[in-house]
Amino acid sequence: MTSRFVSAAELMARVLGLPDYPFAVIEHPVSSASDAELEQRARSVAAGMEGLLPADHTEY
Repeated sequence: MTSRFVSAAELMARVLGLPDYPFAVIEHPVSSASDAELEQRARSVAAGMEGLLPADHTEY
């Protein structure tokens, strides 16, 4: 999710019955970011991504 749409994602999670659904957030916008900028944003959140996965995520 980009930083601009966090509130929309939180609302959607609540509507779908998952109010505490975890998701990673990168800076907005992505459409005008260079490949290098997007890579840096992805790397900055990648370390925390494992905590968003269920303990048994081998099926994904």
